[in-house]
Amino acid sequence: MRLDVAGVGLTLGGTPVLDDVRLVVRPGTVVGLVGPNGSGKSSLLRTIYRSLRPSAGAVLLDGTDLWSLPVRASAQRVAAVLQDGANPSALTVAEVVELGRTPHHGLVSRTTPADREAVETAMARAGVTGLAARPMASLSGGERQRVHLARALAQRPELLVLDEPTNHLDIRARFELLEVVRGLGVTTLAVLHELDLAARSCDQLVVLNRGTVAAAGEVLLALTPEILREVFGVHAKAERHSDGVIRLTYAADPLADL
Repeated sequence: MRLDVAGVGLTLGGTPVLDDVRLVVRPGTVVGLVGPNGSGKSSLLRTIYRSLRPSAGAVLLDGTDLWSLPVRASAQRVAAVLQDGANPSALTVAEVVELGRTPHHGLVSRTTPADREAVETAMARAGVTGLAARPMASLSGGERQRVHLARALAQRPELLVLDEPTNHLDIRARFELLEVVRGLGVTTLAVLHELDLAARSCDQLVVLNRGTVAAAGEVLLALTPEILREVFGVHAKAERHSDGVIRLTYAADPLADL
């Protein structure tokens, strides 16, 4: 599924938050949304998972305006994993993942074999099958994030939206989670706070600054020394190393004058 953010604007309480934001996430790719704090990243995601209606422009899923769809239909197509997602400690992992099937149920629907298959597949893809019977309260932060990812996958979404999924995780858990995401083959837009992880894990990047797109495209085109200096306030460069991995190198005096 293709996501097009077409000239999206957003005003909250009379204050412009987003202005003519345009980006494309092509089917099956992982696009990272990066930018300084307060640049509008999470607000943009909220227009995509239908928490905030855009003041201008449109969010298109394969050419269909997301906000024209019934709520249930959009929930079947778009799944979100939020950085401050609820952690229902009284539920087991399997019960939390089963919540992802809610958009596919009517008022009196019961769990079907198709639901059980979707839950089992989602847990396997997120690597939490062995945790199925454990209560959420017993899990580490990285394990909980993988459970929330499994819940989202149980929706069988066409678009996955992640808001700082690696927040508060240790370095190993961050790599593990992003490796899982990259292996899913689901069209994904992810807000990532760490530029090094974003450069390593994403097919393309969109750099947001003060509510507008400052750069977009392949990682090395989006993270130029000029963008790193002007948007992020650091002297640095992104380079592809001999192992194929893109890494950021910071100057001895990394702070730029703003």
